[in-house]
Amino acid sequence: MKVFFLSLISILLQACSTSSETHIKQTELLALLDSEKTPIIIDVRSSREFNSGHIPHAQHIPFWQSFTSDALENNAKQDDLIIYCEHGPRAGVTKLAYSMAGFKNIRYLQGHMTSWRKAGLPMDR
Repeated sequence: MKVFFLSLISILLQACSTSSETHIKQTELLALLDSEKTPIIIDVRSSREFNSGHIPHAQHIPFWQSFTSDALENNAKQDDLIIYCEHGPRAGVTKLAYSMAGFKNIRYLQGHMTSWRKAGLPMDR
């Protein structure tokens, strides 16, 4: 149990860091949105937050469903996943869940939705 909580804390801290290995820049994701290499984009915010505006092509999987959701069941474990929330912590919990499920290529959106919105980047409603 202690190892689980230490792992969780580590993942949450990683979600708030800005390392290029764990994050994708907004400009990089924007360039990928309409390309053949569009990653799987997962918005882990609440339904209300998602409906107020989200990144184009994003799937809505609230973070509290990440340990039980089979929404990603059909996706290959090698697919690129981009996870974001409003600020970072919920994305950290989700990354932990998908890492435990065997997904390998998981990154966070740098600055999460707060920065995306501030930059005036495209959103769907």
